[in-house]
Amino acid sequence: MPTPTSPSSPSRESPSAETGGPASRRELNKAATRQAITDSTLALLRQNGPGNFTVEDIAEAAGISRRTFFNYFGSTEAAIASVTNGFLDSALEQFRRRPADEPILESARAALAELADPMTVAPLAELFGLTQGNPLMARSELEAWDHCTEQIVAAARERSGTGDGTEQDELYVRALAGSVVSCGKAAMDVWFHRCGPDMSPESLSVLRQLLIDSMALLGSGFAGPVPPPKETPAKPSTRNAERS
Repeated sequence: MPTPTSPSSPSRESPSAETGGPASRRELNKAATRQAITDSTLALLRQNGPGNFTVEDIAEAAGISRRTFFNYFGSTEAAIASVTNGFLDSALEQFRRRPADEPILESARAALAELADPMTVAPLAELFGLTQGNPLMARSELEAWDHCTEQIVAAARERSGTGDGTEQDELYVRALAGSVVSCGKAAMDVWFHRCGPDMSPESLSVLRQLLIDSMALLGSGFAGPVPPPKETPAKPSTRNAERS
């Protein structure tokens, strides 16, 4: 299986999450450390399999102390979940860049389309493949998708201007977030059923398109795919007509 490349570390011009301006050296160092932990976790998962490495193993592979590890993650499961979180956070960042008056689900579809390089979904896809059929890993996947749900809730509130605490607002944003996450999971399931653990660019391109299509289905209210045109019965040949 080809090893997917990890997302590049933030550049010096990367915006700060707090200020919207250029990130400070401290923020860049923290982002680099977090990425090193994530990369080391995925490498150990790939090499040893689920449940066969410890926090100490991750810290050693990342070149940090055990104490530093716990400054970023509370467990090996949380570090594993961060692999999926990296992709989901990138998609949410693209979502927040969409026009404020654009329908939320159209923004979600466009945000996924903006992640043009199929290899962007590689860590998400590889983790999904590595954790299939392993109950031990179900917890880390749940953490990742729960994280995504809360992030979508926050983004939907920002977009819709809701969030005044009414039950109707809460129902709307949580139903929306849950639907988006369920569609994402469905796309992952269909991809793995079709492609298995194939991590080629072609396979990853299929996954990316399935994620985009799942948002389109949700946006259309699950109207369903357009049925193929019915085949027109072939006319009998002149020779056959003459024989009859």
